[in-house]
Amino acid sequence: MARRDPQHPHRPGDSTPLVRLGQGAFTRDINASDLSANPETVRMPAAASIDLHFLHRESADVYHARAREHLTSHALADFRRCPLLFRRKELGLIRERDTEAYLVGRAAHVLVLEGRQRFEAEFAVGGPVNPRTGQPFGSGTKAFAEWAAKVGKPVLADDQAALVEQMAVSVREHMFARELLADGVAEGVVRCEYAGHRCQARIDWVNPVEGRGIVDLKTCDRLDCFELDIGAFGYVHQLAFYRALVYVASAEELPVHIIAVEKREPFRCGVWQLSDRVLEQARRENERAIQEMTRCRATGVWPTRFESLRLFDRL
Repeated sequence: MARRDPQHPHRPGDSTPLVRLGQGAFTRDINASDLSANPETVRMPAAASIDLHFLHRESADVYHARAREHLTSHALADFRRCPLLFRRKELGLIRERDTEAYLVGRAAHVLVLEGRQRFEAEFAVGGPVNPRTGQPFGSGTKAFAEWAAKVGKPVLADDQAALVEQMAVSVREHMFARELLADGVAEGVVRCEYAGHRCQARIDWVNPVEGRGIVDLKTCDRLDCFELDIGAFGYVHQLAFYRALVYVASAEELPVHIIAVEKREPFRCGVWQLSDRVLEQARRENERAIQEMTRCRATGVWPTRFESLRLFDRL
């Protein structure tokens, strides 16, 4: 048998795939012949697709307004962490803060998922210039805040806009991220009755091609720590909630992927597929939390989860 040259492992006619995308029934092989000269295109084998009729589009303002009468993944996350926190937010006693990190993340979502035209319609870029220095005022200054208030839409300082642009480029250059976002619906909304509650989700991206499914875009500080972030920020529970609602609305059980991109140099991008096992475990935990929420409403008791005496015995 002829030995394969380690410097040229994929020869013409070689049937060994370069890489395998997906798991189980959603596995897709990418061969050398699938890679065209155009780096923007990866030709995938033809695959079945699903009907996305269960999704509809609406503005973020409309969606958030309807969150008062529908359970969302973020509200459920608050409840899992602390029922009392959930209840106080529900009553309007705690207001969400629009932080700089949230602004940049939201802008990156719009540019990556909805495109340049939507990005320019929703965000202003720039700011007033300090006449003494000839340089723009910083985004934390009073002059910038007063100028931004007059613009009438969220404002990105020049450095923030540059950051968003670099993240968008990184996502576009990642082969698997590009493939996942090649087809589908951005910010599609699904509403249905789930676990005895009216629920809703606004999903970053749903790709109808078999093996792609639900795609969630996250920004992070370092990809090296992102798998810890997945657990710390409850991303699996969030996406299990999305997946459960999609199944109720469409009878389709979709695979789930996360695209993560760094908010700092070198702006690395990575893609993760969540296993059915962890998604199923998170779904069960979500449903137990919803059942507990029902009991809290019946009793009027909203615990903090720190009522008991705890023992600390490690260094």
